[in-house]
Amino acid sequence: MKNILVPTDFSDQAEKALKVAAQLAKKFDGEIYLLHMLELPLQLIDPVGGGSQNIPEAIFFMKLAHQRFAKIMKEPYLKDIKVHEVVEFHRAFDGIMEIGKEKNCDLIVMGSHGASGFQEMFIGSNTEKVVRHSEIPVLVIKNEIPDFKIQNFIFATDANPKHKELLAKARNFAKTMGAKLHLLFVNTPNDFLTSKEAQQRLEKYMGNTDHKDLEVHIYNDVSVEQGILNFAKKLDAGLIGIGTHGRKGLAHFFNGSISEDLVNHSNRPVVTFKI
Repeated sequence: MKNILVPTDFSDQAEKALKVAAQLAKKFDGEIYLLHMLELPLQLIDPVGGGSQNIPEAIFFMKLAHQRFAKIMKEPYLKDIKVHEVVEFHRAFDGIMEIGKEKNCDLIVMGSHGASGFQEMFIGSNTEKVVRHSEIPVLVIKNEIPDFKIQNFIFATDANPKHKELLAKARNFAKTMGAKLHLLFVNTPNDFLTSKEAQQRLEKYMGNTDHKDLEVHIYNDVSVEQGILNFAKKLDAGLIGIGTHGRKGLAHFFNGSISEDLVNHSNRPVVTFKI
């Protein structure tokens, strides 16, 4: 985990994400790309469009961003970490995707907003687009985490054999983090399987390889998202992992049953992997 991308709007939520990214950078001797997108009106940055007279305004916003970066760089938690300042004139989503790819980032760390979690994310914000479409794993942080050490990592799955690659991604992430991986299948009344059927589905999903590095759990609850939250609380998991569809996002991953409530109601960090 050598290159970590942290988009920032200089908010408290973004700083919480940056603090976690700083811990990861120290642990893995990595570097942080701290990205701020200046979404200015086109005429401010496009002389061809007739906005050359407004170039000073664009320069003003750029200088303001640099001042904010300079202030952040004085924070003790960034001491001895190589942080690259990146300010781009882009639409935020496009810029995050481009910089993540250009800098060969291994992880994107983002903050969420307030007690409602991703309420804004699921009504079309840039964060929603990043989570849905990013080929790079996205770690979302809601609360202050002074010591980001993950002992138990839950990866929730519907055990669809078409998505076996997600298990490999989760295993690699758990190994990197030094965490115990818990593969979780939530059984619900609306899509009920017997314990034997659920076990068989999971075994088919996992294949014939050695699975000593993970524990398998079948948990019954009224809904998938509630099951994930309740099991995470029971296990006191430090991290929840899920897969996302680029087209449909989180809301339709588990046959349409998992929703934004999972992240809205979870006070735990969530990491997403693209299917």
